[in-house]
Amino acid sequence: MTVALMWEARAAEGRGGELLDWARSQRLDGAPVRRETFRAPQDRVLVITWWDAGLDAELPEIPEPAPELVTRAVHRWRFESVELV
Repeated sequence: MTVALMWEARAAEGRGGELLDWARSQRLDGAPVRRETFRAPQDRVLVITWWDAGLDAELPEIPEPAPELVTRAVHRWRFESVELV
């Protein structure tokens, strides 16, 4: 089974590049099958990691950045793969 962990944060005004660099530098205990980092308007950063694990497995996650780097708490979602095309 494959589970994807999604981590999304919105940077404080003018700090999008810094948040992106911070997210890219975060190392996890264990190696995911795949890891991809995205950026979006409004200085948002999204990191998705894929794992060979069950939906309820204990997996390492990217932590919260320093409060001054973001405008709100990080959003996190966990998805189970149901189809691959």
